[in-house]
Amino acid sequence: MMKNSEVKEMPDAELSAKVEELQQERYKMKCQGRTGELTNSSALNHFRKDIARIKTEQKVRLANKSAE
Repeated sequence: MMKNSEVKEMPDAELSAKVEELQQERYKMKCQGRTGELTNSSALNHFRKDIARIKTEQKVRLANKSAE
């Protein structure tokens, strides 16, 4: 699970890449859950929250750029 301070330190390009990576991992885990292979179901929530954290930071940065 990522911290907000970690997300704020990442550059824009890295944030976009991290979102893609987390979304792919979450999709794989969802598929494992459907087939009964998933052992840690709480990890899905961690991925979801990390993705939301990153997207929120991206929106804040975009708003700051447009306000300038």
